[in-house]
Amino acid sequence: MKTELIFLGAPASGKGTQTKKLSKELGLPHVDTGSMLRAEIAKGSEEALTAKGFMDKGALVPIEIVAAIIKKRLNEDDCKNGLILDGYPRSTEQAVALEKVFSEINENVEFSLKVINIDVNEDLLIERIVTRRLCKDCGKIFNTKYMAPKKDGICDDCGSELYQRQDDTEEIAKNRLTTYKESTQPLIKFYSDKNLLFNVDGNKSVDEIYNSIISIIK
Repeated sequence: MKTELIFLGAPASGKGTQTKKLSKELGLPHVDTGSMLRAEIAKGSEEALTAKGFMDKGALVPIEIVAAIIKKRLNEDDCKNGLILDGYPRSTEQAVALEKVFSEINENVEFSLKVINIDVNEDLLIERIVTRRLCKDCGKIFNTKYMAPKKDGICDDCGSELYQRQDDTEEIAKNRLTTYKESTQPLIKFYSDKNLLFNVDGNKSVDEIYNSIISIIK
């Protein structure tokens, strides 16, 4: 059976960290829509530049842009047994669009879908965002307070330089959380009504959160 997992949670809720760990254990690709959008931006296409304008403000990227990128990614060979979707959907409109994508891709294929919501206190979210650092090469996520690298400013895995994303400021973080509350939290009801939603306490340690997720999936 094809396994498809969707992760919900505000910015810095730990979705990226948890889904990457989960990807290794389950052998399923971690589909990070944020990374895909940034890759498109790097190509400099007209759609990508439009997406960047929304991302820089902490707003949602238009549905048609993200849906097209998602569908292309889900059609790749490594997703034939399932996937772990991180960062999409972010609104009920996107969720409806994703249902259509799943329907088209999984025609005549039996699959299991679970939606995991990582719930974190807002003050902790903002603190995580402004102290977050990413590796320039491998993309591993660190946090100067909660998951600090062994050597300041250097990735533990590949030894490359760490950097702070341009939109990881307190002002933009607050805008992103406002956008999340207005547009994304209704997804909790959307998936709950479909009996697909599982809630996880994201205020705990990385390992405790991971163990909760594993128990839900298995």
